[in-house]
Amino acid sequence: MNDNTQVYGNAGTLSTPTQRNQVLRNTYWLLALSMLPTVLGAWVGIETGIARAMSPGIGMIVFLGGAFGFMFAIEKTKNSAAGVPVLLAFTFFMGLMLSRLVGTVLGMANGAGLVMTAFAGTGAIFFGMASLSSIIKRDLSSMGKWLFIGVIMLLVAGIANFFIQSSALMITLSVLAIGI
Repeated sequence: MNDNTQVYGNAGTLSTPTQRNQVLRNTYWLLALSMLPTVLGAWVGIETGIARAMSPGIGMIVFLGGAFGFMFAIEKTKNSAAGVPVLLAFTFFMGLMLSRLVGTVLGMANGAGLVMTAFAGTGAIFFGMASLSSIIKRDLSSMGKWLFIGVIMLLVAGIANFFIQSSALMITLSVLAIGI
């Protein structure tokens, strides 16, 4: 009988609940920190009008070039001390590129309310998920298959609603998307 077992990759590593909670806590702090440069980038973009000054074609090229450039830079620096500043620069860039949309929405009659509702909803979901990740002690990875199937069903229903144009289905899909 052969009792020699070889383990490849991370299959043999175990993590304690304390280690998992520390990783989750650090992840959520980094996510919260990354909101600041995003908001700052959107504010700078609105105040300077830099995103609005670009034509849509040039804006798309700048967005894609910057986004892919930052993604490659983050991948290269993910295990070094330069990784966090590169991530924060990426979120600033994304806020800058988002400023055109935010400026357009703020120009609407109820624009400030829409932006604040989106911000409050994002903050509430973020706070709820951070709280749940600290409270729930069991492994939820088995839910991944069902959630992925749910997302695929939402996409199919959304494409169907493009042709059906049912407002009730649109609201239902929006609520289900928030739940997933």
